[in-house]
Amino acid sequence: MTRKNILVFRELPDDQLARLQAAHEVTVADPRSQRAAFDAALPLAHGLIGSSFPVDEALLARAPRLEVVSSVSVGVDNYALAALHARGILLCHTPGVLDETVADTVFALLMATSRRVVELSNLVRDGAWTKNIGEDLFGFDVHGKTLGLLGFGRIGQAIARRAALGFGMPVLYHARRPVDLASQAPELHGRAVHTPLAELLAGADFVVAMLPLSDSTRGMIDASFFAAMKPGAVFINGGRGATVQEDALLAALDHGTLRAAGLDVFATEPLPAASPLRTHPRVTPLPHIGSATHETRHAMAELATTNLLQALAGERPAAVFDTASA
Repeated sequence: MTRKNILVFRELPDDQLARLQAAHEVTVADPRSQRAAFDAALPLAHGLIGSSFPVDEALLARAPRLEVVSSVSVGVDNYALAALHARGILLCHTPGVLDETVADTVFALLMATSRRVVELSNLVRDGAWTKNIGEDLFGFDVHGKTLGLLGFGRIGQAIARRAALGFGMPVLYHARRPVDLASQAPELHGRAVHTPLAELLAGADFVVAMLPLSDSTRGMIDASFFAAMKPGAVFINGGRGATVQEDALLAALDHGTLRAAGLDVFATEPLPAASPLRTHPRVTPLPHIGSATHETRHAMAELATTNLLQALAGERPAAVFDTASA
């Protein structure tokens, strides 16, 4: 097989990098810290592999030999989909392998936010726990409360399983179309109900957003969205930060009836030091760690490497994103 040129733009595990090096010529250059090396290698690259860096039209124009981009991620909002489709460049991603891990993170946020875990842990760390806490520091139950899910793909269904089967929570979900639970997720049949958005917001004690970022979802979670939520509800975002108008979220926390928010994603990442979300007393922020476990990140890198090797060998990769439908 002809050896081709691969540009790795985000660090890979050693064993996956070795797989690439055994078959092709590999340059490792992170454009965040090695821009000159990245720019020099780009025009020769037949394949790109990495994550968390925008591969836009201008970048693609400087990669005339490019055949495939393999993203170590599920989301594809960093990629110029129309340009990739027009050039016939494959875009691969890593669905499936991170579903349960992200669902764990989202449910951890839900629990931590409602039971004020971080706030009360800091009370102990700061030496301020000098007597039994009073009602002003009590949290709220999670079990038996109603969960509302925006988006009901694989991750949404994994969250629903934790809620319905583990915590006895009624589950409402809003998606473009109902899911045939009897065939696709029988354990949730009769436990999760496809619900109009207004009804979900009015009835859910916890609203969890697991939305992809697109023209239709960007900024859709706005002031009217928060105003429609049940008084005292909690908002959790584990999807994409830019789906939320963060000023509206802050206003809902400070002047509305929203009780708390748990956020793993933000419109700008890393979160700027000046952002009020960083220190707001009713916000539990995480540094976008949804899939950040040793096991899952390795599985993502392994799938992305396999995708790339298959594409460069002229085979159909295991996980191709349909850029024509975006």
